Amino acid sequence: MTKREFQDRLKNACAAVAAAEAELTEIDSKFGDADHGLTMAKIAGAISAAVDGAEGGIQSMLDDAATAVMALNGGSAVPLWNTWLDGMQEEAPEGDEIDVAGIKAIFARAFTELDDMSGAKVGDKTMMDALIPASQAIATYPGSDENELFTAAAQAAVQGAEATRQFVSKFGRAKSYGTQTIGTPDAGAASMAYFFQGLAQM
Repeated sequence: MTKREFQDRLKNACAAVAAAEAELTEIDSKFGDADHGLTMAKIAGAISAAVDGAEGGIQSMLDDAATAVMALNGGSAVPLWNTWLDGMQEEAPEGDEIDVAGIKAIFARAFTELDDMSGAKVGDKTMMDALIPASQAIATYPGSDENELFTAAAQAAVQGAEATRQFVSKFGRAKSYGTQTIGTPDAGAASMAYFFQGLAQM
């Protein structure tokens, strides 16, 4: 995969998140601060603009994206997404090409960095409910086709986000609502699932 192709996938991912702003706001309004849609639209806009204007290789592009997110004022999603993207760039190649092994490496590093920061597991009703299965799908993908890899990751992320409807929130403001949160998906997991769905588009 070339830098340009990766760039296009990232921009598609950001567009998918931005298009879901109203839905994410609606979800977050039930038990949160009703700001997740706006925050994610800002994050998506920052990532998209950064990768669109990136002049260096893949590592430089991802570093630009992480830096752009870090500069935002927003909710808890800002440091989480910054950490995830920063993890990607730490393992990314300096050049303009990345193969499936390289894709696996950057997403594995990104997950490790965010996992260390978050501490949330599957079932805790957070963005990790989408990211953990998506990361596992990437890590265990047996082939050499990045289209299939990202499709598998997107499917896993969507299933993970949908499963959060069954869970009780264990983090953030929603935690205080206990079992009332059952039946509503997690906004962070939903936005992560939209991001992966966009990554699967070319």
